[in-house]
Amino acid sequence: MFAEERHRRIAELVGAQGRVGVNELAELFSITQETVRRDLATLEEVRVLRRVHGGAVSMDRLSRSEPSLSERQTQRLEEKQRIAVAAMALIPQTQTVSILLDSGSTTAALADQLAAWTPANHGDELLAITNSLPIASSLSNNTHLLLDILGGRVRGLTSAVVGARATEQLSGLRPDIAFIGANGIHSEFGLSTPDPVEAATKTAMVRAARQVVILADASKLGVETLVRFAALEDVDTLITTTAPSPDLAAALAAAGVEVVLA
Repeated sequence: MFAEERHRRIAELVGAQGRVGVNELAELFSITQETVRRDLATLEEVRVLRRVHGGAVSMDRLSRSEPSLSERQTQRLEEKQRIAVAAMALIPQTQTVSILLDSGSTTAALADQLAAWTPANHGDELLAITNSLPIASSLSNNTHLLLDILGGRVRGLTSAVVGARATEQLSGLRPDIAFIGANGIHSEFGLSTPDPVEAATKTAMVRAARQVVILADASKLGVETLVRFAALEDVDTLITTTAPSPDLAAALAAAGVEVVLA
């Protein structure tokens, strides 16, 4: 196999798997580990991947890699809709209930479901609290809902309200359920996101809620990004679309996290 063809195959593998190992590639192509390392160095130079200890990862697996909200809203739409339907089933049909909605494209899919919410019985109330400007805008059209939005600085990339004012408000709240997004869910590192200020807001949400539900499509499983905002033990439920890897599944079970496959 010519080097160009091997480079194309390696790029396809790292794109599909997120990570490849030197030993794995050496066996697959029947080449030496030194040849693999040269191949990876070549692909890193053209920004196809990033070399790490023992192999390489795709560029979108870097600790600070973060697509904009508008980019994420076009990705894995069917998965996010399935997660949103499963999340709706967790909201109790009681007289009064309060939920906290984190910013993000998967929580926005839940907001789309909530936009059509009506009370099961006369007098039932559902209070939605959010730090997301797009979610607040979407839910403001449903006159059956009560809606609160946190105050603070707006982060342009995600349209999330973050910062000291937002975290201070969260410290004085105790919502029944928090639906929170994550950029990475890892067996050892826990839940993470690339931005420190947004991570602090997510941490405050986790600490505030009586029940913490993480909404994350399969691409987030096994991923570590820059800042941890919660340990697995801080989470009650994970709603995702693919069974976690054996090591992550074991860590979730040990932490008492219920995994719901949507």
